[in-house]
Order: sequence, then structure tokens, then C-alpha cells
Amino acid sequence: MVLLFVSGLSIESQITRTLETLPKSDPPPFIVFSDDENIEHIVSALERGARGYIASTTPLDVVVEAIRLVIAGGTFVPASSIIAAQRTTDGFKTANNQLTVEGFTPRQAAIIEKLRIGKSNKLIAYELSMCESTVKVHVRNIMKKLNAKNRTEVAFLASRLNR
Repeated sequence: MVLLFVSGLSIESQITRTLETLPKSDPPPFIVFSDDENIEHIVSALERGARGYIASTTPLDVVVEAIRLVIAGGTFVPASSIIAAQRTTDGFKTANNQLTVEGFTPRQAAIIEKLRIGKSNKLIAYELSMCESTVKVHVRNIMKKLNAKNRTEVAFLASRLNR
């Protein structure tokens, strides 16, 4: 288990540099500990393989349990960041609570919503009753439509749609 303390503007590069020092075959699980609770940075860390993201404002007893959760095979992210991200998605909702994102199919809009909160392709597939390969195709098409380079950028750009 690696606990990675990061701060400042280049969180992604700090994670990348640390990952380069870890063994390539069978790298240990790692948790990012940071004072930054930006959802884009959390998603980026998870995409780079982090099994947890702990905010510096998290109480010590929760930090201990988060580490235990990751050791047991789970993933931990700060609820406050997810709640903040959810508030920004409220602008996407219509009266019947369906996503409406102009230029996207209803399925793509549902996948965008899941990407925005940092869900993996496997979890998106499970929650939307789809094959993981179908989710990958949708994600690729969404990235093309948004001219995004990665999933984090999709989440970021999607938060700006319909504002």
C-alpha cells in the first residue's frame, strides 16, 4: 500500500512521477492524500490507478477506515466532492429527471453523467445494463463529439454543457 501526499497545481504530474518509481509488474495499490477536492483531479487520480482519494479535511477516523477499505479491495473518494459534482449536474435535469445533453443520444447522455462522477466503464456497464465493450464505444464517440483527449476532459467539458 502506498499513501501518496500531493499538493499544488501539478497533481497529475506528481502522481505520474510516483508511479514511475513503483514496480511495473504488480504495482501496489495507492491512495492519494491531497488538500485539493476538485472532482476532475479526483477522477484523474482514479484513472491513473489510485484506489482512493482522501481530502486533507477528512477526519482521522475516516482516513483510517478509508485505508482499510482500499486494503480490502474497495475504492474511496470524498463524499463532499461527489455532492459538489452532483450539484453541477442538476442543471442537466429536466422535469422528468432525464438528462438532456444536446447532440447526444439518451444512452450517451447517461454515460456522460456516469463519467462525470468518476465511474469506471465496468461499473457504468453494470449500472446501465450494457456490455463493457458497448460503453467503451460510447465513450470513444462522446470523446470525438466533445473533441476530448481523455475521460477527465469529457467530465470537465460535460459540466459546461447547457449552461
